[in-house]
Amino acid sequence: MSHSTTPQKVASRVITDWRPEDPLFWQQSGHGVASRNLWISVPCLLLAFCVWMLFSAVAVNLNKVGFQFSTDQLFMLTALPSVSGALLRVPYSFMVPVFGGRRWTALSTGILIIPCVWLGFAVEDTSTPFSTFMVIALLCGFAGANFASSMANISFFFPKQKQGGALGINGGLGNLGVSVMQLFAPLAISVSMFAVFGATGVTQADGTVIYLANAAWVWVPFLAVFTLAAWFGMNELATSKASLRAQLPVLKRKHLWIMSFLYLATFGSFIGFSAGFAMLSKTQFPEVNILHFAFCGPLVGALARSAGGAISDRLGGTRVTLVNFVLMAVFSALLFLTLPSQGADGNFMAFFAVFLMLFLTAGLGSGSTFQMISVIFRKLTLERVKSQGGSEEIAMREAATETAAALGFISAIGAIGGFFIPKAFGTSLALTGSPAGAMKVFLVFYIACVVITWAIYGRHSNKK
Repeated sequence: MSHSTTPQKVASRVITDWRPEDPLFWQQSGHGVASRNLWISVPCLLLAFCVWMLFSAVAVNLNKVGFQFSTDQLFMLTALPSVSGALLRVPYSFMVPVFGGRRWTALSTGILIIPCVWLGFAVEDTSTPFSTFMVIALLCGFAGANFASSMANISFFFPKQKQGGALGINGGLGNLGVSVMQLFAPLAISVSMFAVFGATGVTQADGTVIYLANAAWVWVPFLAVFTLAAWFGMNELATSKASLRAQLPVLKRKHLWIMSFLYLATFGSFIGFSAGFAMLSKTQFPEVNILHFAFCGPLVGALARSAGGAISDRLGGTRVTLVNFVLMAVFSALLFLTLPSQGADGNFMAFFAVFLMLFLTAGLGSGSTFQMISVIFRKLTLERVKSQGGSEEIAMREAATETAAALGFISAIGAIGGFFIPKAFGTSLALTGSPAGAMKVFLVFYIACVVITWAIYGRHSNKK
């Protein structure tokens, strides 16, 4: 039976013939289709990270515009999106094979308009109860869940040898949303741009005016545009269709849980440090205006993720991940030398430089561990299906489905770091007055990851 070398383009934008591992097919038409879907996916995911981090910019300003929330309540609002985002990544990881990548990307991007619009109106009314803000914060967590479905969707489009780079670009540039939010939200709230919709400014003691609704509303037009771009510009692959039941067996694979542990150390560190770095810096170096620097770490980590995937495609994900965990352990140990202790002042520049290296390695590791997941699950599934007498076509289809499900589920575990790391810093500060206790836990964690990566994936093979 012969195959057409051109993907079928029908009104529903469903492609029924997709063979990315076929070099001729990939060169003639597959690469163009996959690239188009990737470059629409990237801004959709970037905006999702902006919405996910929305309360990191809004919560610190709520009391400045007339609310009377306690410090604990404000910290709760910044933590809730990470909790709901992590939990929702589990079902989101299975949605693309059920609903299709185009439809799910458009839907999951479009619904983020709801918490943005609601939050803008909520901050305009100082009688808005704390419970309402909690609900909005939980809805912002839907944005964090988009990562799972987005990465799973992109994994279907690219051949094995290019998945690390493609997932690194999608995840890395998507992660830039953290930095974009922390950079542009303070600028947006300083300018009156939505007065026609009822946005009003609150004058501060120093004469500056805060238009807090802007921090939420500024993302709405972009969300609308890229929702339409996803709906009309992306594709769905018939070969990626699978029921929820067909995807659940991935939960029985031991490597799912091992790689979840490793990904928690990489992406979990990135999102956790992104959430907690500004607060930690303020407690240790109160004389420094950290808002001028906070976006730098997430920016470095997000860009490094793309590089981590591409480097892993060339050198092997296991090798890159192993070296990366060693470096994370080293930088964690160096951080102790930069902190204030026993009456001695710390060194902010050294502290900032070491933390940038932690962001860099967390980003590189996020890309390399995702590349490992793609390679490991594809290989294991192909071997299993073939040993059961299945055809090459069936083996490839099941490998793609199981790999996508694994990518999504593991990303859910990694997102827990967004809650755990800031909480660990806060607990350590409350108990001892220093973040050193939390950093000791992280150091041991990274050393454990070095041992696990070498023992399970490194010592038996030099392959990817």
